[in-house]
Amino acid sequence: MAELLKQTESVLKDVIESLIDSQEGFREIGEKLHDETLKRYFLAESLKRASFKGDLEDVLIKEGVGDAYKETGSVAGAIHRTWGDLKAKLGGGDHSLLETAEAGEDKAKKVYADALKHDLPLPVHQLLSTQAAHVQASHDYVKAARDSRK
Repeated sequence: MAELLKQTESVLKDVIESLIDSQEGFREIGEKLHDETLKRYFLAESLKRASFKGDLEDVLIKEGVGDAYKETGSVAGAIHRTWGDLKAKLGGGDHSLLETAEAGEDKAKKVYADALKHDLPLPVHQLLSTQAAHVQASHDYVKAARDSRK
């Protein structure tokens, strides 16, 4: 049982780190987008990722993990956001920002897919599955928006 808790903690912290990256990425890109509909979508999606993060932190807290709030985003996520910022400053426009966002969503999908390969308690697996489905839908929306602006 202790081994399952350790594994669950590790998996959830990996997903939380990815959610922090996603939350920041959606917020930063959303602030730079020119299209108002996309801007609203991105800012709402940033809040959704914060909500997902909170749901996973609740699981950790209920399991007695004391440092659930100490997670930060990844170095790779920070670099990815900086690259997106640079492309925006060089005049890449919405298409370029959407390319950056879609690449970030590819990483988020992979984190969830990797997490769901682990032996997790059923409620945790269900929660991650629900979140992963939303991340997939978001990825598809961002990709379609990017493709429509070629």
